[in-house]
Amino acid sequence: MKNQLIKFILKAFGTVFFIGYLPFIPGTFGSLVGVGLFFLLKAQSFYCLILLLLLLIIGFLVCGKLERALNKKDPSCIVIDEVCGMLIGLSFMPLDAKIIFLGFLFFRILDTLKPYPASGLQNIKGSLGIISDDIVAGLYTNILLQLILKLTP
Repeated sequence: MKNQLIKFILKAFGTVFFIGYLPFIPGTFGSLVGVGLFFLLKAQSFYCLILLLLLLIIGFLVCGKLERALNKKDPSCIVIDEVCGMLIGLSFMPLDAKIIFLGFLFFRILDTLKPYPASGLQNIKGSLGIISDDIVAGLYTNILLQLILKLTP
């Protein structure tokens, strides 16, 4: 009974309340949760960073355990990493639909392509391997968005 409860809690958090079990593109839906949270917090940087920190802590605590419980390397149902990566990508961005759309698009592309060093980081076992490639994709997304903001009038 206790083990089932722990596994249920791990699944609830790691899959962002079971969104990761959607039958197709669960990572995209996880990213959309990140966008939704950004909108919900009205792009208030302080609150976004606090939420991001909380989600990263939860992610690091549950992802590796959930990976072991499911007996699969970086299972696609774990999407808390996409939520974190998307929030990193949108950190310090204005509440602007074009920027948010571009951020979502860039993050999904970068998360899929896994440019250096994300591709290597993904091979690390446990929580660090699950989350680190999304952190890199989020950082690259943020850099691209910052450049766009600086270069456009």
